Amino acid sequence: MKSRENIYKITSIILMLDQFIKILVNRYMDLGSSIKIIPNFFSFMYLKNTGAAFSILEDSTVLLVIISAVVIVLLDRFIKKEKSFTKLEEIGLGLIMGGIFGNLIDRIIHHGVIDYLSFKFFSYNFPVFNLADIAITVGVGIYLIDMIINRKKEK
Repeated sequence: MKSRENIYKITSIILMLDQFIKILVNRYMDLGSSIKIIPNFFSFMYLKNTGAAFSILEDSTVLLVIISAVVIVLLDRFIKKEKSFTKLEEIGLGLIMGGIFGNLIDRIIHHGVIDYLSFKFFSYNFPVFNLADIAITVGVGIYLIDMIINRKKEK
């Protein structure tokens, strides 16, 4: 039971942080504008992504809302079905759920995801992303690491 609570606490923290930052970006920046933080490396850039990662499925908001909702329901059922989780699983699942919820809310309210973190490496401009994207990516990584660790323990 405590494991589930921890997952949902992490989910809530990520969701609140993500939405708070996006509210600030939406309120104080114009769409398409940029604030240089570290010249030629890092900027805040307000963009709206109507697709998934790297603008895959661009302008498919309804499909992405449905996919996100289905994944959330499946993850929630999995969390409720399992009796306990390792600490890494709790963190990973909480990050994934929080990130998916954050981007889902954007898709429903803004008809696209608010992105704002822009990095440039030499002449390569990495696609602009947000905290929810980081949470999903890191969460999946942590969950996979936990799977590998536990698989080795079983052998």
